[in-house]
Parts: sequence; structure tokens; C-alpha cells
Amino acid sequence: MIRDVAMIMRFAVLLCAEDTDYVKKKYGGYLGVFLRMLAEEGELWDVFHVASGNFPDEKQTQLYDGFVITGSCNDAHGDDAWIIELLNLVNKLDSMNKKILGVCFGHQILARALGGKVGRALSGWDIGVRTINFSPSTKMFTRLEMPVALSLIECHRDEVHELPSEVEVLAWSDKTRVEVFRYGDHIMGVQGHPEYTKDILLHLIDKLLQRNLIEEPYAVKARANIEEMEPDREPWKELCTTFLKGRLDYEINHNPNMVKDNVINHNPIMVIDSVINHNPIMVKDNEINHNASLVKIM
Repeated sequence: MIRDVAMIMRFAVLLCAEDTDYVKKKYGGYLGVFLRMLAEEGELWDVFHVASGNFPDEKQTQLYDGFVITGSCNDAHGDDAWIIELLNLVNKLDSMNKKILGVCFGHQILARALGGKVGRALSGWDIGVRTINFSPSTKMFTRLEMPVALSLIECHRDEVHELPSEVEVLAWSDKTRVEVFRYGDHIMGVQGHPEYTKDILLHLIDKLLQRNLIEEPYAVKARANIEEMEPDREPWKELCTTFLKGRLDYEINHNPNMVKDNVINHNPIMVIDSVINHNPIMVKDNEINHNASLVKIM
């Protein structure tokens, strides 16, 4: 039985990339990739293809507890109409104190919307599995018992160059000065791809090579790196879900009302595809964790 809708946490994925045939077939598209990392039982998820001009309207933005901005092959420092609209949406969500998690392109969009500067990375492409170093003084990571460093999949050639003084840099790497940042308790950006698997990254390397965006020697080096290192996917999943779903707020405020019973009741996740037909799609928990064909219409 589905619980009262008023008790269900609702989230929206702002999809900024086109699905490749490989990702669509194996994971149900990038929406499926993010659901595998973030979705939990008893939640309601929606997707808006913002790169195609499909944005939530003012009433819809009120419905969601949090938003996720994905990666993209576009430049976050560009001025395409949909990118400008996305920046305006971020500013609106910020004023509403909505939770926003930005990944890669989404990370850069958040930085730009907050008044920072983004552009081409001074050291060029970063593709592979990289060690990310966390600030030891950040209380957020102390509460989560996070290690001082975690490995993370990276695939980007743009980066955040500057951030306003009120934005806190939480992590960095030997390649990128701003790997993770936080603004207040409601906005967090992650430059890498905690949602990616190694096979997705290998697929993207092939695509970049085919489009002459990288050269063969670099691709060979990146593949070797992927073979040698493993991303710490579970700790990144914990960090992202804990932030997005306000569990850090719960730990800080000790508010019992923040605790959801979704684990106890074993309710299915409801996923709404706003682009197709607005009909609910039921996703069972085992499909999120194990099956390749993630989304099944019941």
C-alpha cells in the first residue's frame, strides 16, 4: 500500500544530457543511473529534460524536497537559452531554500548561479578515477565518519575557477581545486561523477575519441587508470543521499520528524516521467540495485 502522498519525499532530476544508446539499454538512461545511486523506497521521483527546454513550472517547484542537476556535454559557461533558464531556476530554488545537488556540469552551474566563475580547466581534460581530498575541519564529514580521501570517477574539461567567499570548498584534488563545495545547508556541488560506473566511463572515452575530443594516447592512459583504480561508490552515495534528503539537518537538529519510515514499510518507489505522459512508473527496490532494465511500467 502506498502511503499518504503528503508523507512521501519528492525529488526531481534536471536532466542536462541526452541518453546514449548504451546507457539507455543497460541502465534505463541517465535517469536510471541517478536512481540507482539516490532513490530509496517510498519516494516519488520526476525527471525534466531541461536541455530540451522542459522545465518545472512555478507550481511544480513547490512540490519537491530536492533537485539533482546532472552532467552534460554542454558548457556551463555557455549562454544557450536553456542554460540561462537553468541558472534562473537555480536562483529561484536557492531563494526557496530547496535542496540542490549538482554533479559535474550541474556542479559548475551551481557555482555560476551563486556568482562564481567557471571555464575550461587550466590543465585540460580530467578522465579517470582520481583521489579526492576532504577538508579535515568540515563538521559535515565528521558526522558521516568520512575518510580524509575517497576515489571518484571524473570526466570533465571545465572547472570552477572562483567561488564567492560565503561558499565553502569541501574537497579538492591534485587536478582540480574545487571538487566539492557547499553553500548553506541546501546546495552542494560535486565535480566528479559519483553516479557513474567504470563501464559508463569506458563507453564515454570511446565516444570522446570518436568525436576527436581526446587523442588516442590520452584514451589509452585513461583506460589504464580505470583498470588500476576503483571508485569509492558507496561512501559517495552516502554523502549525496545524506545531503539531498536532509539527514545532516536531522543530525544537527535532532528532529525526530525528519525520520522517514520508508525502510520499514518497504513501499515501492514511484517515478514520474514528466516528459512522456506524466503517468506514474512503479520501480521496485530490487530493480534499482540489480536489474539492467531499471524502469518498468506496471
